[in-house]
Amino acid sequence: MQLRVPAEAAGQRLDRYLSARAGSRAQAQRWIELGGVSLNGRIARKADLLGGGELLSVVLPEEAPAALDDGPAAPYEVVYEDADMLVIDKPAGVVVHPAGGHRSGTLSQALAARGAAGGEPWRPGIVHRLDKDTSGLLVVAKSEAAHRRLKAALAARAIVREYLALVEGRPPARGGTIDAPIGRDRRSRRRISLDSDALREARTHFRLEEALDGATLLRVRLETGRTHQIRAHFEAIGHPVCGDPEYGHAGVYGLERQFLHAAHLEFSQPSSGATLAFDSPLPEDLAAALERARGG
Repeated sequence: MQLRVPAEAAGQRLDRYLSARAGSRAQAQRWIELGGVSLNGRIARKADLLGGGELLSVVLPEEAPAALDDGPAAPYEVVYEDADMLVIDKPAGVVVHPAGGHRSGTLSQALAARGAAGGEPWRPGIVHRLDKDTSGLLVVAKSEAAHRRLKAALAARAIVREYLALVEGRPPARGGTIDAPIGRDRRSRRRISLDSDALREARTHFRLEEALDGATLLRVRLETGRTHQIRAHFEAIGHPVCGDPEYGHAGVYGLERQFLHAAHLEFSQPSSGATLAFDSPLPEDLAAALERARGG
């Protein structure tokens, strides 16, 4: 949704003005709290006062489908489990939680039977996500208290999330930071880009792992965790993730998906505060693509 705020709305609180379109003031506030509402390209706050004439953009947050279907359970590997949480190694091709186009076979539905809990009831325990075709590690809560603490740690950037990414070409430095706000692309709702009416801060740190002919293996650390952040950021600097059908070139090195793997996860156990760290090796398809990139 995008509209120009009329002059007669001057002086109104944003959440009150938006409530007529959201169906209720509470729903309008939920959209705002999730960061889905912007005024003139700036992420809005519910207490913002309108002046009239602003460009109001709403990117509706993902909601649960009206009804979920039963279906085959999603595959996953449990790397670690205790009373508070699980650490999961997700294979490529698995959707983390239900959304409009995926009503069954998601990871959160499979993990609900194993005790995942906390947060929204339609995606119990989910603390952070991985794209469907990104493999690797994620933490899932088993109680409301653990979910709350892990989400707070994520918001405070106290959960270390590192990825291995094979990108096209050679970045201009052995390491660095991509600090560029991103949001839903103006022309394509499928894509995230720097060309957006709803920009949100996004920072991606990277360092060189291995230089190859025509490609570079990078270790990438997320400071923020926006949708498609790594994929959009590396496309923006001219070095898209290899095999990425949306932001780069499909089929590079025989890849059937983007070469992106959540390889390292580190955080404090939500009850004891003990530091936990986990590593995941490259899955077979990415390891084979890396060998082809090496000339093997």
